[in-house]
Amino acid sequence: MPDGEHRRRIISATAQQDDLLEEELPSLRPQTLEEYDVGQEHLIEQLRIAIAAARQRGDVLEHILFDGPPGLGKTTLAHIIANEMGSKLFRASGPSVERASDLVGILTNLDRGDVLFIDEIHRLPRVVEEYMYPAMEDFSIDFVVDKGPYAKTISLDLKPFTLIGATTRAGMLTPALRERFGIFQHLDFYTEEQLRDIVTRAAQILEVQLDSGGAEELSQRARGTPRIVIRLLRRVRDYAQIVGDGTVTQETAGEALSAMSVDGEGLDNLDRKYLRTIIDYYGGGPVGINAVAATLAEETDTLQDMVEPYLLKIGFVIRTSRGRMATQRAYDHLGISAPAPEPPGGQENLPLDVN
Repeated sequence: MPDGEHRRRIISATAQQDDLLEEELPSLRPQTLEEYDVGQEHLIEQLRIAIAAARQRGDVLEHILFDGPPGLGKTTLAHIIANEMGSKLFRASGPSVERASDLVGILTNLDRGDVLFIDEIHRLPRVVEEYMYPAMEDFSIDFVVDKGPYAKTISLDLKPFTLIGATTRAGMLTPALRERFGIFQHLDFYTEEQLRDIVTRAAQILEVQLDSGGAEELSQRARGTPRIVIRLLRRVRDYAQIVGDGTVTQETAGEALSAMSVDGEGLDNLDRKYLRTIIDYYGGGPVGINAVAATLAEETDTLQDMVEPYLLKIGFVIRTSRGRMATQRAYDHLGISAPAPEPPGGQENLPLDVN
């Protein structure tokens, strides 16, 4: 499946162009910590304390690293932090900062207390990352001009700023970069109850008629992700408007999402193909991720970033030293009888899964 099709998966937690229309963006996204009143309670409390202390001292906030699957609110939190600190937010992404000169241009334009948010920070080129070290620690940056005997180093002083990094792959960060963040927080998936609160609030803002059954159905299929539950609401809203009477009920939501190939657990065709590949081709596993990716003709990163996190979270797949294995829950969900357990040592010759 081409990358463009992946981005259009309705249950993909990756941001899509029409997730938040410009006129809806300010109202759907919380602007303050007080408005961010659903989910991530421990994280919010830690941020509240850190922000209050920094403001009381008249100091800039420490650098912050957010880790977690996409769609859980890392970008929203960056906006909130900038608002709470009364500063401007500048955004960039790791892959877009290709050269050191790009980074220098961004950093030299920051005023004291400004917030620089770098999404996918684990994808910063290594040469650019090395320029970040003195910028984060000493608020200065050194770069070399000219070459050979005419080369010289120029040091630029930067105004104190706060770097907020967001990553879905914390393990890919170098220790040197990770240790320069003063605050490191992990974002967890949301519960169905929390998603019901989120989708109910979004329905009120979007003026969608949503009953309690509809909210429950949407939250069950949203994969624990606020971005997805709001996207599902907007798709089901269209269905209810054309096919129904405009009200999103449990029955309407179920019909609409089933028509979009989103089942009761929030799985779509790619998720089910992934599970069927492990079960049908590899006897339920264990099998290495590279073998699964090759069988599906998918990129390994696509499976690791977009498919596996939720399947692992709901217990449909487990990772062992020898690879991925489908669980009894996955067999039950797909309506397949699980094979009899292998005798001890029956899988001993399988290669280790190092991913």
